[in-house]
Amino acid sequence: GALLALSKPSGLPILGHPGDLSLDALLPALRRRLGLAAELHVVKAPAREYSGLVLLSSCYHTTKKLQQFFTNARLRGQYPATYRAVTMGVPAEVEGEIHTGLCWQQHGDRAMVVPVPAPGRRSLARKDVKSTLTRYRVLGAVGSCALLQLQPRTAFPEQLQVHLTLLLCPALGDHEHSSRVGRVLGVSFFLSPETTPTRTQVLDEELLSRLGLSPQQLHHLPLHIHLQELVLP
Repeated sequence: GALLALSKPSGLPILGHPGDLSLDALLPALRRRLGLAAELHVVKAPAREYSGLVLLSSCYHTTKKLQQFFTNARLRGQYPATYRAVTMGVPAEVEGEIHTGLCWQQHGDRAMVVPVPAPGRRSLARKDVKSTLTRYRVLGAVGSCALLQLQPRTAFPEQLQVHLTLLLCPALGDHEHSSRVGRVLGVSFFLSPETTPTRTQVLDEELLSRLGLSPQQLHHLPLHIHLQELVLP
């Protein structure tokens, strides 16, 4: 009917400046290729850094109805979106929840998302901090890597990456937040974002060999978080 699903590669933004490559800029060409009379709208799509399902609609009312459904589902405590992630490290528990406050914090000339473990009522009321929750389950593990199922109940920029670092298991290809997880004598621990500069993720030689990458190619490694499933009404 009015709905169309695509699989988006990581690194492709939903919106962009005129002339930039973005999903929005590709919609007119897609519409012509499919011979659709009506314009296509983005109903639901993963963030730029993520890969996975994009839901499009050629009906304005369907778009608004589904977007409202996703918002209401989260408010009702449901989990309409399911992601998969490959992580560096295996969580101590097979399944559980990551619950923390998140906020934007300015560091020099750049803003970054940081966790606020025990946000106060005032900061939550002023919306300086948002209370966030992600449910996770380990689907498999090989060596020092794991495949996780992630179901966010809230929506905040970079929520999944930050939550995985709090699990001490950053996503493979996370060059933004993985430096916050330190390791000494085989024991992982969380480092303060304020004192930890962002850098290209560090992988051990065995994993580099299995991925077929050299240390110089590491910054090209994409973020391994994938929107795998959307539940529709």
